[in-house]
Amino acid sequence: MPIVGAEYCDPEERVLTVRKTSHFSPGDGFAAYDARTGGLAFRADTYGRGHGGGAASAGELALLGPSGEPLLTVRRRRPSLHQRWEGFLGARADGQKALFSARRPSILGGAAAGAVIELLPPPRAAGAAAPELLRVDGSFPRRCCRVVAAPRAEGEKAKVVAEIRRKVDEGARVVMGRDVFVLRVSPGFDAAFAMGIVLVLDQIAGDDASIDAGADVIDAKIW
Repeated sequence: MPIVGAEYCDPEERVLTVRKTSHFSPGDGFAAYDARTGGLAFRADTYGRGHGGGAASAGELALLGPSGEPLLTVRRRRPSLHQRWEGFLGARADGQKALFSARRPSILGGAAAGAVIELLPPPRAAGAAAPELLRVDGSFPRRCCRVVAAPRAEGEKAKVVAEIRRKVDEGARVVMGRDVFVLRVSPGFDAAFAMGIVLVLDQIAGDDASIDAGADVIDAKIW
């Protein structure tokens, strides 16, 4: 399911170790490392064009490849009661159509309320195809949630395409803090797009200090 690019769709499950690199505000910095190679796979920042290799303008977040190439740009859509965010392919240009839209399911939802994601059809398919829907179930602040794709045809079942879990240090047998977590991407699903979802979740949900970080249970709502 190429969304950002076919090169990010691994035929096997891909596991990324994601580290939050800045704590000044949500989304300021992330680095994701491939569990198989240990190499940097993605990074994100909000430092603006021309600063640190970032590709985002003020108020935008940039998802970058390991060499600093812009893969996705996300920004908050204003005004928006549901905290609606939009994602654009590469470095966003004026007039560019959004690749996806994400929002909190309810204006009354708390930090653990998840998110609804609409993968928008390309301009040439406008009016001919409905948006593909994904839902994030669970709690991102607890680092315990999963991305579920809605059935695309009658008779199909919902499918988990990505999952976020707390990172466990097997040697020390301890669960690491929320600054380091695991993103598991299902075979064939676009890992760059999955990281884009992480950026949006960090903006929508943030790190609610009132949430018990030790809890690690998903309240599954599979469509």
